[in-house]
Amino acid sequence: MRILHTSDWHLGRSFHRVSLLAAQREFLDHLVATVREREVDAVLVAGDVYDRAVPPLAAVELFDDALHRLADLGVPTVMISGNHDSPRRLGVGAGLIERAGIHLRTDPAGCGIPVVLADRHGDVAFYGLPYLEPGLVRETLGAPAAGHPAVLGAAMDRVRADLATRPPGTRSVVLAHAFVTGGAVSDSERDITVGGVASVPADVFDGVDYVALGHLHGCQTLTERIRYSGSPLAYSFSEAAHRKSMWLVELGADGGLSAAERVDCPVPRPLARLRGRLEDLLADPDLARHETAWVEATLTDPVRPYEPMARLAARFPHVLSLVFDPERPPDDPLASYAQRLRGRTDREIAEDFVAHVRGGRGPDAGESVLLGDALEAVRTSGEDPR
Repeated sequence: MRILHTSDWHLGRSFHRVSLLAAQREFLDHLVATVREREVDAVLVAGDVYDRAVPPLAAVELFDDALHRLADLGVPTVMISGNHDSPRRLGVGAGLIERAGIHLRTDPAGCGIPVVLADRHGDVAFYGLPYLEPGLVRETLGAPAAGHPAVLGAAMDRVRADLATRPPGTRSVVLAHAFVTGGAVSDSERDITVGGVASVPADVFDGVDYVALGHLHGCQTLTERIRYSGSPLAYSFSEAAHRKSMWLVELGADGGLSAAERVDCPVPRPLARLRGRLEDLLADPDLARHETAWVEATLTDPVRPYEPMARLAARFPHVLSLVFDPERPPDDPLASYAQRLRGRTDREIAEDFVAHVRGGRGPDAGESVLLGDALEAVRTSGEDPR
């Protein structure tokens, strides 16, 4: 069975205030053409269809058009909701849409109910695991503890229990939207940390033949059978080096992958991250290749230059982001403070502050739990659980 695996469309998202709707439409044109030309048997969309819970009308219309075109091809599509989506809104009309071969899986309670498709080798069971917010789904799934590993483990227990009732030789595919240990992150993914643990181990997916992951925006292979497709477009400058693509995989008769190919996505405009003093960036002939790119410029001038954005735009008309990181001597206290914070989580910074005001004594176990709960309450306070 030939499967096209994609995720993280983020329809409706902008890039530093530049609308990406036209680029997203071009990607969906490319996806439909790939399905038709490569004779795809099933399309998988592993979450974050939209960029926010209440997407703009133009994004909804683009999604609606994509569904109609996929249905017209007669190719089954299985998709799940991600942490940016509103499961209830995305799942409206799922029962009716399923008649057209579009299978929306947004309800955590349905993790163990597969979409069953068949080829000449027999059945393939597709299990859709939407993004599982631990605080909202723990009770539904009967998870033994809070946190991503526990709730995803409980969901996979349901998958394996259902698979055990299937005829021998039934192959299995899981769609999941999660941060799996070993994956490389970028700046454009919304933090899903809960209680200090955001990631889940890869072995939680033991017992299935292929795992189509979403959430991380870089295409990557964790194991031969566990892969992220990544987002089809770059959504932050941290993705400047990404090669945006979809996975075209072939599931063999025994459940192994007989082929796995990256299908490149259209690039609306390349990204460039430039760093240096303003005058050097304006004069360096080697930077001419970036004059048509979307540019993030980090200026290292010790003193902030006059009208830097306007001067950069004269050479790089698509400059979108300006960052100041002045050169400082090694003994500068501001430099050492920034270095201490770099790479640390909000929780670690909060615990460091407690230790600082107490003369070196950090929070005890109970206080650490309270800090974690407070940070988690702030993180989820603006999310729409619907």
